[in-house]
Amino acid sequence: MKTSEIRQMTDAELAAKLEDVRKEHLNLRFGRATQQLESNAKIRAARRDIARMLTIMGEKKRAAK
Repeated sequence: MKTSEIRQMTDAELAAKLEDVRKEHLNLRFGRATQQLESNAKIRAARRDIARMLTIMGEKKRAAK
């Protein structure tokens, strides 16, 4: 997910998407543990998406003050 897409989301949309990506990351980790995951790159991408979302949420929170 691109940063520009994340910045356009509302706070509620961002929180919902963050929850979805966290669930996806958890499922990918289980897939890796059971050796059913085809590509480890998906785990890395999910982790980076979570970091991007948290960073932008923090920026929005600081800008609101």
